[in-house]
Amino acid sequence: MKGDKILLKFILKRLGYTIFVLLGVSILSFGLLKLTPGSPARLMLSDDATEEQIKEKEIEMGLDKPLMTQYLSYMSGVVRGDLGDSLFYKMPNSKLIFQRLPATAYLTLVAMGIALLIGIPVGIIAGVKRGTAIDFTAMVFGLLGQSISGVVLGLIFILFFAVKLGWLPAMGYGGFEYVIMPATSLAMQMAALISRMLRSGMADVLQEDYITATYAKGISSKEINLKYALRNAILPVITIVGLQVGTFLGGAVVTEQIFGWPGIGTLTVQAIGLRDFPLVQSILLVISACFVLVNLLVDIIYTLVDPRMDFN
Repeated sequence: MKGDKILLKFILKRLGYTIFVLLGVSILSFGLLKLTPGSPARLMLSDDATEEQIKEKEIEMGLDKPLMTQYLSYMSGVVRGDLGDSLFYKMPNSKLIFQRLPATAYLTLVAMGIALLIGIPVGIIAGVKRGTAIDFTAMVFGLLGQSISGVVLGLIFILFFAVKLGWLPAMGYGGFEYVIMPATSLAMQMAALISRMLRSGMADVLQEDYITATYAKGISSKEINLKYALRNAILPVITIVGLQVGTFLGGAVVTEQIFGWPGIGTLTVQAIGLRDFPLVQSILLVISACFVLVNLLVDIIYTLVDPRMDFN
């Protein structure tokens, strides 16, 4: 019961930090919008609009009011779920973003699943078999995986699997046949990083005195590797995975562009190209919220994996 209360206090404390971070991001994004050249009102009107029409539109949008008043009005809308309207698409920003977010979340989940399915077993085996041919092969995989850009890998996949063999569609959004190439191109660098970190962690933990004492108790190697060594070695991996998930949710911009994936990254590029600043501002806020919430989840997972964690 006492432990549950401490954990709840820890979560509430992290939620408080999250609110402050999002507040800072909202101020930053609002400030950047005001620093951009040109008036949003001018962008909304036709090219032949007069200065009087532009001035009337600015008054209608509240752009003639003090910056603090504009910011408070913007934040009151955000609290109500109103992120404003897109200048180009002429529809609510929240609708545009949450239409695209599921596609990016789908790509992220598949990419992280592939990375974990490859990286964790390779890292464990390499760490346990340190100094062997298996370890050497795993290290070569790790170096190659981190050296090859996901963009280059994606283009190679398209050329080989889509153009040469015709097994997979080169572009588009749909079932697993559409996501396998973009997800794998995103996942390989992450899988290589996970395998290298886990290999190093497993090799270090297996040399600890408490592991030697555990062997002396007659516990099997499999139980020691998975129950004792892995539990400590995987902690840095959880941090890296959490950060990468947040990055992927923010939109793997180039990968989505290459594969024609209708995610948040593609929408961001389009919004910047169209100078749709209110949409860019809203995307930045939603991406930041995703990122800090993923990091909050990582902190909670840490407490479950390692109960000794300091809650302060």
